[in-house]
Amino acid sequence: MEYLMVLILRKIGIIATVLFGALATVGCGGGSANTPPPATAARASDVDDVSAGLMEHHRHHHHGGVTLIIALSLDTLGVSPEQRTAVEKIRSDLHARMEPARVAEQKLAATLADGLAAANLDAASVDAAVAQVAAAAAKVHDASADALNELHAVLTPPERAALVDKVEAHWAVWQEANAEEADRAYPERGQLAMLATNLDLTQDQVNKIRAVLGEGMKAVPRLDPQGIATHLRAFGDAFRSDKFDARLLTTANGANAHLAGWGAARLAHFIEAVSPVLTPDQRTKFAQRLREHAAHNPSNGGNQ
Repeated sequence: MEYLMVLILRKIGIIATVLFGALATVGCGGGSANTPPPATAARASDVDDVSAGLMEHHRHHHHGGVTLIIALSLDTLGVSPEQRTAVEKIRSDLHARMEPARVAEQKLAATLADGLAAANLDAASVDAAVAQVAAAAAKVHDASADALNELHAVLTPPERAALVDKVEAHWAVWQEANAEEADRAYPERGQLAMLATNLDLTQDQVNKIRAVLGEGMKAVPRLDPQGIATHLRAFGDAFRSDKFDARLLTTANGANAHLAGWGAARLAHFIEAVSPVLTPDQRTKFAQRLREHAAHNPSNGGNQ
C-alpha cells in the first residue's frame, strides 16, 4: 500500500489484519468475516488482489462517511462465538441506517452512467444527485447512534480499542485510494490510471483527460482530512472509554456529510472531464462499470 501504508503498519500493526481479513469480504467491499485468517495462509497475489479491491471500494463508496468505515471495520474484528451474532446484527443495522445514503449514491452513479453512455450529461440532474448524497449522509450518524451504543456495550475494552485501530487503518487506506483526486499530487496513479488500464486509453487520451482534470477538479470543494481526523480522534477517545454515547459526538454529522459529499462531487466532475475524450465503446464500457458499482450493496455481501 506504498509509503503511507508502511507507516501505518509499523505504527499500529493493523493494516495486515485489515487486508488478510478482507480476503473473504472485499470485491469492492463484501460481507462479514469476523475471524480473519492467519497471514501465513495468504499468497502475495491474494494480498495484491485484496489490496486493489479495498482501494477500489474506498475510491467509489463514500455514502456513509465515517459510519461506513466503522461498519467495514467490523468485517475483520475478531470476537468470541458468543459475541458474533450480536456483532453481525449490529453491522447489518449500521448498513440499514446507511441505506438512504447508499440509495442516493446509487442514483448518482446511475445518472452519471446514463449521461456517459449517451454522451449527454445533464448538469442540473447531476448537481441535484450530488447534493442528495451529502444530505442523506448528514443524517446517517443520528440514525446509527443506537447501533453504535449497542456495539460499545457488546465489545470488551480490548475489542473496542482494536476496532478504533481498524477504523484508523481504513481511513489510511481511504486517503491512499483517493490521494490523486484529493491532493492532485499523484498524476500516475488513482482513478485515471485505473481507467487508462480498464479502457485501454491511448496516451493522447490520458494527456487530454489529465489536462481537463487539472482545471475541472478545482470546482470540487477541497477535502478537509484534518476535519475527518479530528472526528476520528473524538470517536476513538470516546469509544475506548468505559462510557460511550454516540449522540454526544457533535462532529459526526458534518464529517459524514463532508466525506460523502466530496466523494460524490469528485466522481461527478471526473465523469464530466472524461466523457468528451472517450470513444463510444469506451463510454459504454465505463457506464457499465459505474452501474456495477451502483448495484453493489455491502449489507448483503455482494461483490462489485
